[in-house]
Amino acid sequence: MSSPAPHPPLVLVHGLWDTPRLFRRLEEWLGGRRDPLLIPDLPHGLGSTPLEDLAARLGAEIEAAFGPEQELDLLGFSMGGVIGRIWIQLLGGHRRTRRFISVGSPQNGTFAAQPCPRWLLPGIADMKVGSPLIRRLNADLTPLKGLDCRSFWCPIDTIILPPWKGVLPVGTVQVLPVANHKQLITRPEALGPIGAALLEP
Repeated sequence: MSSPAPHPPLVLVHGLWDTPRLFRRLEEWLGGRRDPLLIPDLPHGLGSTPLEDLAARLGAEIEAAFGPEQELDLLGFSMGGVIGRIWIQLLGGHRRTRRFISVGSPQNGTFAAQPCPRWLLPGIADMKVGSPLIRRLNADLTPLKGLDCRSFWCPIDTIILPPWKGVLPVGTVQVLPVANHKQLITRPEALGPIGAALLEP
C-alpha cells in the first residue's frame, strides 16, 4: 500500500500584469515536492475585471482540478493574495484550505491604487485603501482564524504602499531581504523562506 502524500495540493495565484509563468522559479525551487500543483491563468484585463469575478473563476478552477472537498494550500502573490482571500472568506474556500500564504499582497489596500477610477478599472479600484471590498474582508476575520495564515513582505516595495500594510490581519509575518516587489517571488533570498513554509507538514 502506498503512503499518503505528505502535503495536500498547492494552488498558486498570480497578480496583476502577471501570468502563471511568474511562478517558474518557485516551481524550480520546489522541484516537484509540492505536487499536485495548480497555477490557474486568471486574465485580469489590465485591472478591468473585478476581483470577486476573478475569485469566482479561481474557485471554479480549483473545483475542476480537485473536486469540491479536497483540502489544499493556497499561495497568492500581490493581487493574487487578495483574490485568494476573497475565495477563502467570501466564497467558502476556508472550509477546504489548510494553509494560506500571502506574498507582497495589498491585504489592507495600497495607496498606489487610489488614482484609479472604479468605472474604468474596477479590479485595481478594489485594492484602494478603504475600498468597500477591503472593508468587507477586514470586517469579519472568522474564516481566516482557523487556517495557518502567513504573510511575507519587503520594506522596499513601491507597489504595496505602505509596504508594511501588505500583510494579512491574522497569522505570522516575515520580512524578506529583497529589493523590490517582483523579487518577493523570484529571488533566492525570498524563495528560501517561502519554499520552506510550503514544505512544512
